[in-house]
Amino acid sequence: MNAPLKQTLPALSRDEFEQALRAKGAFYHTEHPYHVAMYNGDCSKEQIQGWVANRFYYQISIPLKDAAIMANCPDRDVRRHWVQRVLDHDGYDGAVGGIEAWLRLGEAVGLRREEILSQEHVLPGVRFAVDAYVNFARRATWQEAASSSLTELFAPTIHQNRLDTWPTHYPWVKEEGYQYFRGRLTEARRDVAHGLDITLDHYTTREQQERMLNILQFKLDVLWSMLDAMTMAYELKRPPYHTVTEEKIYHKGLFA
Repeated sequence: MNAPLKQTLPALSRDEFEQALRAKGAFYHTEHPYHVAMYNGDCSKEQIQGWVANRFYYQISIPLKDAAIMANCPDRDVRRHWVQRVLDHDGYDGAVGGIEAWLRLGEAVGLRREEILSQEHVLPGVRFAVDAYVNFARRATWQEAASSSLTELFAPTIHQNRLDTWPTHYPWVKEEGYQYFRGRLTEARRDVAHGLDITLDHYTTREQQERMLNILQFKLDVLWSMLDAMTMAYELKRPPYHTVTEEKIYHKGLFA
């Protein structure tokens, strides 16, 4: 007997595809218990500091991810737009950039700049998740890597929530630490518009659209897994090697 033909589903319309992408917001890391606790004022100082120190590794990896996208992209117009993301993080023309702003957030929550830069607090689970994201951007097509950034669809809300809740719940955080969140309110919206146009234009068959939804889920997995690692270390008090040592013996950057 002949094998049955595989039925191909019709492509989603542009509006339907966008709605499917936005529906992934239900799995954004705002829903993770660690984030919920931060918004509710239930995090300890150690948990806030641990989050800031670990997220720094994500912050310094974003320009690497964006540079990889540009390296794979032959379209000059796309690169002209995309390079702004690198500049936003690294700083330019007197602007300190997101990485420096995050260091100042670290200092505002009571960490020393040197200990943040040393990455001594970066948990292996966080490092593995972030490295997986950067490596995906290096290996994937530039369109797929660009589309993976679309968790930015949900980012303005998360930054506004921090600005709304942290000053009340964590008055010990110095005011100058909030500049990163303020800056990303406008930057993320601009980046979303560009990334969304690329995505809606490129993925025109149902098979392509389903692959893109899976790519977006991968990025959501990265963000969620980072918080899982932090939950183990700072909430459940089970950091790596907790049964054999209290030292932070984690490896640092072997494969960067």
